[in-house]
Amino acid sequence: MKDIKSKTEKDLQKELSKKRELLREFRFGLSGTKVKDVKEGANIKKDIARILTELNARRKDGANAKA
Repeated sequence: MKDIKSKTEKDLQKELSKKRELLREFRFGLSGTKVKDVKEGANIKKDIARILTELNARRKDGANAKA
């Protein structure tokens, strides 16, 4: 996840979709007791937050550049 700043916005959107799907699968696995590592959910949430933070920062920079 260290290469977030070097990815394009389109790539970040794809990565965000993948992470959200992973989190959904994790939650279903957790209810079915298939999951062994419960910290994985927290790590996925943090990755989602990092991606969203970068996307929002880019949008703000783009809006400031136009103004």
